[in-house]
Amino acid sequence: MNALILSDVLETKSETRKSLAGYAYVDLFAGIGGFHLAMSSYGAECVFASEWDNHASKVYEKNFGIKPYGDIMKIKENEIPEHDILCAGFPCQAFSISGKQRGFEDTRGTLFFDIARIVRYHRPKILFLENVKNLEKHDNGNTIKVIVHTLMDLGYQVNYKVLNASDYGLPQNRERIFLVCFRNDLDISDFKFPPPIGKPISLMDIMEDNPKAKVIRRNDITIYKNYEPQNNILGDLELPNKPIQIGIVNKGGQGERIYSPYGHACTLSAYGGGAGSKTGIYFINGVLRKLSPRECARVQGFPDSFELDTSSQQAYKQFGNSVAVNVLKEIIKEIIKVI
Repeated sequence: MNALILSDVLETKSETRKSLAGYAYVDLFAGIGGFHLAMSSYGAECVFASEWDNHASKVYEKNFGIKPYGDIMKIKENEIPEHDILCAGFPCQAFSISGKQRGFEDTRGTLFFDIARIVRYHRPKILFLENVKNLEKHDNGNTIKVIVHTLMDLGYQVNYKVLNASDYGLPQNRERIFLVCFRNDLDISDFKFPPPIGKPISLMDIMEDNPKAKVIRRNDITIYKNYEPQNNILGDLELPNKPIQIGIVNKGGQGERIYSPYGHACTLSAYGGGAGSKTGIYFINGVLRKLSPRECARVQGFPDSFELDTSSQQAYKQFGNSVAVNVLKEIIKEIIKVI
């Protein structure tokens, strides 16, 4: 563990930082390491990781040389090293007594409780959390209310916002809620989530030349829109930063929608059925197919140096569960500005 802990460092807001060098973080519900990629790219050091899925854990260890501990529910707070930043892409669960405003007690029986108990014990300076977009409206807004009240009661100033990966240089429509929380004694009140970077990008920019992807051959395919991008006044292609649906398979349910590669991917999913389960279906060079595991990695912001699971089905599940790395990086830039 890095001996330099943020709690030992005295900094003023007038000082300008360009990295998180010297900052220690823990990676909870780590998956295959989306948070790790983003945090380490700014110099932060991972001192602890936890992931219950054995397949994802092996991929994490293969890429980062750190073997994640197992189920966080079975790990005691004092077994976790000191850290400055707690990162967690935690699963969303119903809070059985949500909305009662009992804070910490309301979270018992949920995985968020494990985040709360670790925060209460270690009191890290910064919390960096991610969840599904629906968390904001879950249980008529009571779930996010309990989370915010709990973190405030634990002594944190809470910021949260839904961001879309499509706005941050990745060709995937992926809306997720992000929470960035600063311990009250840091006196940080000027944090802002990053504005969209507006970078035009399409699936065509990340396609593999010889992908290992399932080709869709069916008798119930309907193509109802032949999308061709237009040139703008400068002669560049006008490519919308959103998915472009051009057809359906069967009745067009989940996993049965066909998209143009000139737009963005639909949201990658760890589950779901249909001919295009987990990735969607794309009409590419006259062929209907799913995205390959490597293409899924790319639309989530993982570099080509990242080693994938040897099982395609596991890889699809892992990237469907992962966090968009580019979005994390843009948020980290904003965190660095205010600390």
